[in-house]
Amino acid sequence: MNDATAAGFPVTDKAAVTASNAGLTLFLVGFLVLFLELACIRWFAAYVVFLQFFTNVIMLASFLGMSCGCLAAGSRRDWLKLFPLIVFVTVGAAIFTLEGYKHWQDIAVDMGAQSGSPQEVFFGTEYRNPDVARFTIPIDAVAGTFFVLVALMFAGLGQQLGRAFDVYPDRIKGYALNIGGSIAGIVAFSVMSFANLPPLVWFTVAFAGIAYLLWRRGTFGVVSALALAATLFGIWNELAVAAPRWDFKYHEVKWSPYYAVDFEARRREILVNTVGHQVMVPFDESGSFYSIIHLLKKHATGTPFEDVMVIGAGSGNDLAHALKHGVKHIDAVEIDPVIREIGIKNHPDQPYADPRVTKHLDDGRHYVKTTDKKYDLVVYALVDSLILHSGYANLRLESYLFTEEALADVARVLKPGGTFVSYNYFRQGWIVERVAAMAEKAFGCPATVISLPYKEVVDASTTAGGFSMIIGSCDPAIVNAFKEKGPLWLNTKPPLNMDVDGFTIQPETLPEDQRKGWEKVLPSKVTATPGLDLRITDDWPFLYIHDRMIPDLSLRAVVLIGVLGLALVFLFMPGRRLKLNLPMFFLGAAFMLLETKAVVQLALLFGSTWTVNSAVFFTVLVLILLANLVVIRMPVIKLLPVYVALFALIAANLVVPTDIFLEGGTLWRYGAPCALALGPMFFAGIIFAVLFRDEAAPDHAFGSNIAGSIVGGLAEALSMVVGFKLLLLVAAGFYVLSAIRRGKVAA
Repeated sequence: MNDATAAGFPVTDKAAVTASNAGLTLFLVGFLVLFLELACIRWFAAYVVFLQFFTNVIMLASFLGMSCGCLAAGSRRDWLKLFPLIVFVTVGAAIFTLEGYKHWQDIAVDMGAQSGSPQEVFFGTEYRNPDVARFTIPIDAVAGTFFVLVALMFAGLGQQLGRAFDVYPDRIKGYALNIGGSIAGIVAFSVMSFANLPPLVWFTVAFAGIAYLLWRRGTFGVVSALALAATLFGIWNELAVAAPRWDFKYHEVKWSPYYAVDFEARRREILVNTVGHQVMVPFDESGSFYSIIHLLKKHATGTPFEDVMVIGAGSGNDLAHALKHGVKHIDAVEIDPVIREIGIKNHPDQPYADPRVTKHLDDGRHYVKTTDKKYDLVVYALVDSLILHSGYANLRLESYLFTEEALADVARVLKPGGTFVSYNYFRQGWIVERVAAMAEKAFGCPATVISLPYKEVVDASTTAGGFSMIIGSCDPAIVNAFKEKGPLWLNTKPPLNMDVDGFTIQPETLPEDQRKGWEKVLPSKVTATPGLDLRITDDWPFLYIHDRMIPDLSLRAVVLIGVLGLALVFLFMPGRRLKLNLPMFFLGAAFMLLETKAVVQLALLFGSTWTVNSAVFFTVLVLILLANLVVIRMPVIKLLPVYVALFALIAANLVVPTDIFLEGGTLWRYGAPCALALGPMFFAGIIFAVLFRDEAAPDHAFGSNIAGSIVGGLAEALSMVVGFKLLLLVAAGFYVLSAIRRGKVAA
């Protein structure tokens, strides 16, 4: 194989052997890999049933495909030429699985006993019971299938990357070009996310880049063009996939930075990633549970709340009820711009148009931490995202709202005697118990737990069922209202509660035509679950996991992905010999854990928004680029001082508490924690660049490094046992192994 063929260009093209062509390939592949990875994470999370809770599968699959492609750089098989067929099959499989799940009601996906007593709760997945379904498919089988298919999609780009590295004369400059392309990719995708552009645009850009690579090599023919066009048609026809019914004219599908959002106008229903999420209800018709806290305040104290914060304002139901009950001002905090816009335009009560409402597009935890206002009431309004915060960790968008530190932040912004309330369909009693325990610790008084329909006892060891409300307040009027006045009677028609005192009304004494729709509201007793860990902290923010453990479902997925990944690496390895470059492998595993810790730490400081994620990934790539520039400018670098600096920063991250950055100037509050979280990556980048520069087989070294990233991604599951901070010890261990193996190789 000559240099032209290795670089991925036609042998007849005399210019193909030049550094500029290989450099263009490195830049373009860097762009396409990151851009396509982000597009796949978003699209497959929306259209593969329940894969939204396992988006790290798609991220790891893209890494695996790159690794396999690099390892196969010298192979005669052209994996990029196969890309159009592979992507057509993969996208078609996603559409088929969703359509099959929607229309064949006797199929269930096993998400870990969601209808019973699961080790981890996934909202919106419990409506089909695998125990009674005719056919049951384990979610790990679904995830494993798409893990392999998506990995094969990325193998061709990885192969071109490895071949270009083999040809480009300056290894580090080539890597810098590749990182530059990745930076361009994340910027381009972020711009499209900001503009709420649909997947058709994302994949058109990605496919155009891949078609260009194929055309330059003379391998883009009619079959390839038809396969890509057919795939784009399937992606464009997203309404047929997203909508649960065939009445398309009543559906409006838009893509927020988090979800595929489907608004069904007749029912005023919002689905996200094909799962029911919100329904806008007029105040005159239903939704009385939104009024409970306001009725309790009114009848216990005689006055309404004045200043209110609603976190998870969504499409506006909570706002409508608060406004009807006479609040003076509401700060409405919502993270998803598309869901909020649907509420602004379509909610029948138009709560967002009320001058008493101030809109804030922000992460709830970040808003609470940064506001200087004081409130009579803070509401967690059905905050239950159906997506992971990122592909790097098992965190959901609301995970950092439900920690001891988060409720301490809420206590700080409450006025004396202020009230906190969180309500949802929590599914499991032990979740209710945890939130109640944290509320008691934060506000200094036992929490009041209300269940609808009324339950005298919420058994925290079994399914909670129904609607649960946790009230944290030390206002004696609210605390003693039920003790002194008895049950609060609530009518399911909200207007009927406005002119009566629910504590004094007796439904059985009303005229017969007025007795319907009344339900009793009284506090429930929450029984204690023996051995349940009630401490949900910023370091262990896993409200929905029963114990400090890797749930069986996650453990099966880790094993399955590990086995499948090992098998694919073996198949792509030259000569079928499973021999990795171990120093580069360990560097990849360690760096992935560093990046995971940085993502979650900065989400905690700046919010779990997509813009924060994009900024973190952008900064990481810039730091890697800077590390490359240092290595270019300094041909001789002793790695011992670099390792020492790296371990010193890892140690600092372990011992320095993040809450010391909550007060002070801008540089201290923002610059210092960013430097602490991201600093290790700069020195890690220098170590990688120095080792990569000296490697005889760059394609094999780069492939081994990416394979290590997959191991690091799987090791993230340990955070569910030890928390995120101690993941740094695992990363440090990998760096020690890289140094030891490097010494052995050098010897």
